[in-house]
Amino acid sequence: MSAQTVDLEQLCPDKKGLKRDLKSRHLMMISVGGTIGTGLFLGSGQTISQAGPFGAILGYMVGGLVMLLVLLCLAELSTAMPVSGSFQSYASRFISPGAGFTTGWLYWVNWATCIAADFTAAGIIANNWFPQIPVWVWCAGFAISLALLNLISVKNYGEAEFWFAGIKVTAIIAFIIAGTALMFGSVGNEGAIGLSNFMQDQGIFPNGFFAVFLSMIAVVYSFQGAELVGIAAAECEEPGKNVPRVIKGVTLRIILFYVVAIFVLTATIPWKEAGVMESPFAHVFARTGIPFAETIMSAVVLTSALSAGNSALYACSRLLWSMSRENLAPAWLGKLNRNGVPFNGVLITLALAGLSLLTQVYAADTVYLWLMSSTGLTGCLIWVIIAWCQLNFRQEYKKMGGKVRDLIFRTPLYPLVPILTIVLNLGIIFSLYFDETQHIVLYAGTVVLAGIYGYYRLFCNGKKEAAVQLSSGK
Repeated sequence: MSAQTVDLEQLCPDKKGLKRDLKSRHLMMISVGGTIGTGLFLGSGQTISQAGPFGAILGYMVGGLVMLLVLLCLAELSTAMPVSGSFQSYASRFISPGAGFTTGWLYWVNWATCIAADFTAAGIIANNWFPQIPVWVWCAGFAISLALLNLISVKNYGEAEFWFAGIKVTAIIAFIIAGTALMFGSVGNEGAIGLSNFMQDQGIFPNGFFAVFLSMIAVVYSFQGAELVGIAAAECEEPGKNVPRVIKGVTLRIILFYVVAIFVLTATIPWKEAGVMESPFAHVFARTGIPFAETIMSAVVLTSALSAGNSALYACSRLLWSMSRENLAPAWLGKLNRNGVPFNGVLITLALAGLSLLTQVYAADTVYLWLMSSTGLTGCLIWVIIAWCQLNFRQEYKKMGGKVRDLIFRTPLYPLVPILTIVLNLGIIFSLYFDETQHIVLYAGTVVLAGIYGYYRLFCNGKKEAAVQLSSGK
């Protein structure tokens, strides 16, 4: 056994039990599917309206850069130590057990609550097609279907996510082609639009450059989910070979899809009108004369919501399993079924999602919306944690005598990349302070974060911290 392997095993030991049944194509589509969702299909219009055409393109380019920096940090960690729990385990080992506890539970609450929103969005669309079936019935059916996909085997989950994500990618490519044809007047009855929407009054940034800064929390939120590749790395065949290749490929694809799609949107929709459209993608498709454009896009958004829910359910169950093995969650969450799937984690995640669905009826203006409003903030905090872990990992690895050149993947321009990642994400979080409509995001996120860490300090500090340090080799 080489010195490098011994060093890495000592730094962050793997937790045995999960099966490595995911192929590189599954890993690629899990990351793509977790990232491309309703934030792009439905939320992009508001970003264009707020930041203007050039501002929206610039914002998504910066958002793509931030995502790239995060994935460069995560690639070094996940190829050196492909452990279940990924950044939660890294936070426990390279920051503190309290940071790992807070990271894991914060991410779990965030994603489990988002599952409810995904089920609701899919249920509403299905109810529009079949109004005789209530929304809650559709939600229950989707929940059971995704639970079965996750419980049977990780390979089935990966295969389902591969096709879910494939539908979204196909829809974006079709939109780019149709929108470009509309720009040149090849389809529709409007003639060549060209770049006329970029030449509207009030300059390049009609609402000022500061509006671009304020739109970044929504932009970065739409890129979040790419970090799922780190969680899935523990169940991937040959992670040292496949993870770096997947991260490079997924970064290029996501940035290309987002930036090009936003360019086409801003070229075909006046920025003043974009914010009032429920689905700007469906609007552009309809103008090309494509029959049933609205129905097609509704189907795409439905599969997009189910894809996001599928990825969230997977991530949540693995995080709970990982934390249980570190004594940061109840032991019963660490049980695996005969297919190597943490079934209790799947079920308890669906239970929280079900409670979140109930709050839509009984407390829509309070608890549920407060939790949902912290999603973008949570994502930025997790990205800060990933960069922080990479900084500490590299330092500790070298202290143990490890040579950087022996790492399978090396984050370039160290320590500039992780430091820049931290600074940019903290800047995006800080932007919430300047937008009164987003203050609830800042307040809710702070309360949830403080509550989770406070619980750890009051009830988990000491005994569990010693157990985590012992299991991690500290």
